[in-house]
Amino acid sequence: MTDNQNQPKDYDAVLGGQSPPPVDGVVLGGIEGIKRCLSNPVANVRIAALSEALKYGDAGLDILIQALQDKSRLVQRFAYRLLKQRVEPQVKQALQTYKPWNLQERLNKYPGYNGINVSQFANREVVDFDSNIGIVEPVNNAYALRCEHDDEEEEGFTTKFNRFLQEPNADKLEALVFGFWGEAYERDSSRIIAALVDAKEYLINLKAILMGDITYNECEISWIKQSDISPILQAYPQLEILQVRGGDGLQFSPPLRHDRLKALIVETGGLSRDAVAQICNMNLPALEHLELWFGSEHYGGDCWVEDIYPILFEEKFPNLTYLGLRNSQFTDEIVNAIVASPIINSISVLDLSMGTLSDAGAEAFLNCEAINYLDILNVSESFLSQEMIQKLSNLDVRVLANNQKEEDEDSYIHGRYCSVAE
Repeated sequence: MTDNQNQPKDYDAVLGGQSPPPVDGVVLGGIEGIKRCLSNPVANVRIAALSEALKYGDAGLDILIQALQDKSRLVQRFAYRLLKQRVEPQVKQALQTYKPWNLQERLNKYPGYNGINVSQFANREVVDFDSNIGIVEPVNNAYALRCEHDDEEEEGFTTKFNRFLQEPNADKLEALVFGFWGEAYERDSSRIIAALVDAKEYLINLKAILMGDITYNECEISWIKQSDISPILQAYPQLEILQVRGGDGLQFSPPLRHDRLKALIVETGGLSRDAVAQICNMNLPALEHLELWFGSEHYGGDCWVEDIYPILFEEKFPNLTYLGLRNSQFTDEIVNAIVASPIINSISVLDLSMGTLSDAGAEAFLNCEAINYLDILNVSESFLSQEMIQKLSNLDVRVLANNQKEEDEDSYIHGRYCSVAE
């Protein structure tokens, strides 16, 4: 990857690759000219002005930091590119605020599927709730509620949750993890969701929820029984992160609007086309991180690339910066659709890991100029040759391509397979 982050690229300025218009205020008016241009309603003019900002020291940095809040996603992304290589404390602090969802947390770890519970969630350390200790760090920690296999029903989830709600700091809690709820392969999550909805007057500061931090030792991902998740979003309008594991019975119905949700993660061994359609029908104007694990047709994964066309072609979620279409049996088809879609021009991270991407599918990236405007392309756990990985590495984008798989010709899988199914 070449080190040219401080230089504007054609696409950064104007959709379609045209050159930015002249910005006389910047040339003639110095820092004041830049400020005048940033009030211009045309995003291309604001981007051209930002390209001059670093010439003006701290004053220019302040302007770029302010641009991270611009109403245009293209302007935000351009400002982010200019700032991300800087080391000034005020810049680092601004970028932490700009990226509340830690990408490293998502890109490098696959909890549950590797047999361990999450240790980090929503940029917080996960702590198992202990009624003898209580809630000590309601803001900096994410607290987890879990059942053991031998828990009696009356001493199981309901009792633990009720004790949890009686804690003095429950109203300050920001992140909550629900782990194994006992017989997760027989009982769905509906009673947990109902209890969580009933608790909305107690958990008034809740911003992040993980529903189903269940490892394969407790219950295989394809056996985890979920239910309708929408009541959570209706009950918690301030929620920013929602992560769900398990696709059996999963629904997001009826369609709803949620103004603050920034990250939606759905991890399954088989995601139905009905669930995908319901996700596409939601109105999530603040959504920045969308991550779907499609899984195997043998475990309910009956959707295909056409089912995600609303995401790729209809700008359903216009503020996305991270798009994860992971653990798929049709990754090659996804790539062919993405390189022809407008979404490739607006996201910063494309995560296609854990799927079935082949050299033939990856070839489409080599002929797509817009790929170079991504920050990260994650194709780890695919079926790529070293030759193709080298070709991708020559693009002007950070490529993650760890742990490539080999085709299996001897089992029922027959060739390429997604990483997580049963």
